[in-house]
Amino acid sequence: MKIGLIGLPNTGKTTIFNALTQQEAEVTPYAGARTEPHIAVIEVADPRLDRLTDLYHPRKTVSASVNFIDFAGLSDGAADDGSFSANATALMRNTDALALVLRHFPLPGMPSPDPVRELGRLEEELALSDLILVENRLERIEHQLGRGRRTREIEQEQATLKMLHEHLSNGLPPGELELSPDAAKLVRGFRLFSLKPYLAVLNSDESLFGRDPELTAEIRSRRPVLEFAGKFEMELSRLEEADAALFREDMGIPAAARDRLLRLAYMTLGYISFFTVGQDEVRAWNLHHGDTALDAAAVIHSDLARGFIRAERFSYDDIIACGSEKALKEKGRISLEGKEYTVSDGDILNIRFSV
Repeated sequence: MKIGLIGLPNTGKTTIFNALTQQEAEVTPYAGARTEPHIAVIEVADPRLDRLTDLYHPRKTVSASVNFIDFAGLSDGAADDGSFSANATALMRNTDALALVLRHFPLPGMPSPDPVRELGRLEEELALSDLILVENRLERIEHQLGRGRRTREIEQEQATLKMLHEHLSNGLPPGELELSPDAAKLVRGFRLFSLKPYLAVLNSDESLFGRDPELTAEIRSRRPVLEFAGKFEMELSRLEEADAALFREDMGIPAAARDRLLRLAYMTLGYISFFTVGQDEVRAWNLHHGDTALDAAAVIHSDLARGFIRAERFSYDDIIACGSEKALKEKGRISLEGKEYTVSDGDILNIRFSV
């Protein structure tokens, strides 16, 4: 899973990035010349993985991971390759979700914070970038059709892009357009911002944190939102967990910034976790809700999907209750599933394959 942190200049994106990742990326008070993003890979804490490790005593335990990418401030026109490098723009489009960081703290020499206005500006900027991309592709399609290169696939792509163009031209909010599976497949390669899930991160001053529920509710009416006391939580991320927990309790912060954002991201993206187990390795994997055993095999390795035969499957709850795979077999709790089996959160899979 890849989550991009996007925001206008001076909204505290890097502060949030450091709070989430325990990194020490340089935080500057004003926008500078940085165009390349900060990137960090973090492990997803899952108590179930710890229990499975205790049960199997593997040589290695591997958590599911999430990439956080902190992009430079998104000034007007930046998202269409204006001030971003090609590498940064490609990374931004290849994220699974965008976390829109909104300033809710005072800055000398700058207007009072207006998070709702910032949210609108970010949505407009990202939609404009998509509009430019769609228009350029439509021009190329028109050129192909004018030269007699008319195929059913090109005509279907053109119809889908025209629908997207109308949506974006009318200023409709990103995320409100639902495409059929066939239409979505046609435009998947463009990695449009408007088809990604957006999260909002309200980056509040410590003195403002939790004191404006109406503001949070207004943002929530448009996007899933979390409020962070960004600078305070960045400082907490550098403490021992026991000490950090005490400070969070005093502030009324329910959990670490990383845990709260990951929980919201999993819910918004519809992600679940499944596991593979054995003496060599116990490992957690990310998967979309509704994906099949074949999809899970592909997440592990393309060869497993290519040569898929069956998935041996049991649940985390069952292995914890029974204590061993031998006991599971005796009680008939292990099943063999085909390619179309829908994986559930907490499933433990052993893919049988032949290549």
